[in-house]
Amino acid sequence: MTAKLIVHLRAYRAQAKLTQAELADLVGVSRKTINTIENGVFTPSTTLALTLADELGCSVHDLFELPE
Repeated sequence: MTAKLIVHLRAYRAQAKLTQAELADLVGVSRKTINTIENGVFTPSTTLALTLADELGCSVHDLFELPE
C-alpha cells in the first residue's frame, strides 16, 4: 500500500519568502520539481527531502507527513 504524503512545503517556502525557482536553485533541482512536490505529484527522495528541510530550517517531518 502506498500512502500519499501530506505536503507542507509550499507553506514553509512562503514563510522563507522564496519562490519555487529560488528554492529550486538552492537545492539543485528544477522549479518544476518543486512544483510537482508541492502539488503531491512527485515524492522526493530522502536526500532531496533532507536537503529541502535543511534549506528551510525545519525537519523533514515538518514538510511531509503520512495521512492517518
